[in-house]
Amino acid sequence: MSAPRKIIIDTDPGQDDAFAILLALGSPEDLEVIGVTSVAGNVPLARTTLNAQMVLELGGRPDIPVYSGCARPMVRALFTAEYVHGDSGLDGCDLPSPTAPLGTGHGVDFIIDSLMAAEPGTITICTLGPMTNLAMAMVKQPAIVPRIAEVVLMGGGFFEGGNTTPAAEFNIFVDPHAAHVVFTAGVKLTMVPIDCTYKALMTPAWLGELRALGTRTGVQGAGMAEFYQRFGNQKFGTDRYPLHDPCVIGYLLQPALFSGRHCHVAIDLVSPLTGGMTVVDWWNVTKNPPNCTVLRELDNDAFYALMLERLARLP
Repeated sequence: MSAPRKIIIDTDPGQDDAFAILLALGSPEDLEVIGVTSVAGNVPLARTTLNAQMVLELGGRPDIPVYSGCARPMVRALFTAEYVHGDSGLDGCDLPSPTAPLGTGHGVDFIIDSLMAAEPGTITICTLGPMTNLAMAMVKQPAIVPRIAEVVLMGGGFFEGGNTTPAAEFNIFVDPHAAHVVFTAGVKLTMVPIDCTYKALMTPAWLGELRALGTRTGVQGAGMAEFYQRFGNQKFGTDRYPLHDPCVIGYLLQPALFSGRHCHVAIDLVSPLTGGMTVVDWWNVTKNPPNCTVLRELDNDAFYALMLERLARLP
């Protein structure tokens, strides 16, 4: 058997971020989480950092270090999403304060140091929020770029439009300049946009199965998901709401569950109407060289079966 794939999770928890982290923790034969970096996004940095620590302890892995990262986007002011995630970012659960200390140093430096110390092509970066930390790492130390195995991100949208403005998805909208740095860096890049994640529909039946696990992870996870689902109920008028960020980890675990196309993606930095949009050249009309694999479809039943099976392993 091959060794687990080494990943750094860059995150702004967020209930769906929490599920992504837990899915990775439940898959140790496939993924080795060498560290977690927090970034301001769904809620401010102090809270995303605390949330990342608490989720790791919920999953039984307080030994995985959390490094606090960037408190604001590269250029613009911070925009947050308490209207979706609640004031804590993890409303719906009751988690104790973390016992493990924060990692020493800044999240950007942890990304740089980890990549420079490892064999090239052995660490994958999973970004679940705004891409500020990774972009700042690339700017501070460009030598890391060819050493990254792959960047897999949840962010962007095209065919479905946006979820924060009519054109822009939240993670890219919050820091489009960071996304531009990453998308133009020449790194191997896989994007899981809302065109794909909107099809990752969490059902009431699945939530019932999760709670019925009876574990701490199952009960607290179900509470988080039920709170998160309320926003979806209001927005879509349905009881089936997507969990976005776990799709990044699901793709790493079972890429055959997903399909997409290698194409050129650019970030709109200037338009007052479409700023933060990921402009996906799906039909290759510009003839610009592809820079990203854009996922668009997934097998929803198999994805949620995988997630339940892996979450059931956790305490």
